[in-house]
Amino acid sequence: MAKAYSLDLRERVIQYLEKGHDKKSAASFFSVGIATIYRWLKQKKETGSLHPQQRERAYQKIDNERLKEYVKANPDHFLCEIAEEFSVTEQAIFYALKRLKITRKKRQPSIGKGTRLRGKRSLKN
Repeated sequence: MAKAYSLDLRERVIQYLEKGHDKKSAASFFSVGIATIYRWLKQKKETGSLHPQQRERAYQKIDNERLKEYVKANPDHFLCEIAEEFSVTEQAIFYALKRLKITRKKRQPSIGKGTRLRGKRSLKN
């Protein structure tokens, strides 16, 4: 996520504009977008301040504690079954489990990376 421009830069751009310079030259001089300058002017006009606005925190559809309990109670369920239970997509469950650091491996840890077939197995009549 990108950070907001500093308050000092915002004030310097507005002062530069108040001295009689145009917005296009201010944008190139301070290396900011012209649309950004328009937003700052609008913000100063409406609120009287140039402080960066705080973003609202994103709403999470999946309750982390409920998901942990569900996975603990049903360790063999597939992502599609968990997604159906929580009424979200499989990708949402995948990322929630990743965020909670819950792995969904079905293989026992003692087996390792894989098993080798001993000898050749072929279908013979």
